[in-house]
Amino acid sequence: MVSNELLEILRCPHCVSGPTRKEGPDPGRLLLIKDAWLVCQEKDCGRKYPIRNDIPVMLIEEGDKYIQTSVEQLPAA
Repeated sequence: MVSNELLEILRCPHCVSGPTRKEGPDPGRLLLIKDAWLVCQEKDCGRKYPIRNDIPVMLIEEGDKYIQTSVEQLPAA
């Protein structure tokens, strides 16, 4: 399980880096879903990052794989 302290500092790498950085003071906030996914809360992002062996896989390419997958369709841990 990902600790609350880690959840407080993790952000969607797509939404906080370079030319794709979102506006605002704290872009790319993530929400823990099904104890197995971190879902970006930016309305036009949709990236979902899997948690494997209690380690969030925070690669943009990994989050890209699940953009079209609804939260309801994400598999549980």
